[in-house]
Amino acid sequence: MPKYRKLTMRKLGMALAALLAAAVALPGPAVAQFSDSYKFLEAVRKRNDADLQKLFEKGGPNLVNTRDQTSLDTGLHIAARQKNLRYINFLIAAGANVNMRNAKGETALVLASNLGFIEAVPPLIAAGARVDESNSTGETPLITAVHNRNIALMRLLLQAGADPDRTDNSGRSARDYAKLDGKSEALLAELKASAKPKSKPGQGPKIFGPK
Repeated sequence: MPKYRKLTMRKLGMALAALLAAAVALPGPAVAQFSDSYKFLEAVRKRNDADLQKLFEKGGPNLVNTRDQTSLDTGLHIAARQKNLRYINFLIAAGANVNMRNAKGETALVLASNLGFIEAVPPLIAAGARVDESNSTGETPLITAVHNRNIALMRLLLQAGADPDRTDNSGRSARDYAKLDGKSEALLAELKASAKPKSKPGQGPKIFGPK
């Protein structure tokens, strides 16, 4: 074999070896597409009921809380982003953790509130979603509702115990933002009407029995 052919074959072999090494090193879709976790999240994204059922039948109990490797989204995050109430109810019934946060610090309730997906709020709260959980900027669902002047969402969150004085990273609360709003009357009225009163010192629930 001529010398130049040997050199060419050697370079080709080195290039193929580098490509194989890169493929093995990648933790993303090149590898993840063969895992049940990846298939589960894809089934939620594509709303593929049949694949979801098969994966639940063969998967472990933690499959419902699997995360996307990049965004850290769970199936609940994906369903909330797609405004898919049926899948939100399905995943909750399957044991999904409603308080898991993605890479932006968002829970499914935070996402639903940001999108004005009010139908998802009651089942998420009923499943134990923390109403004052914030995203990475400290913005709570109630602050988002005030920003969007979403009275119905404000009412739901306040009746579930959301704190109108919980501040974001800038130091402002939902009440502060309502006062800053140019049309604040309705927002402030809702905060006053629906917010649960805070217990004063000594007025909490009585504890009986030995201390």
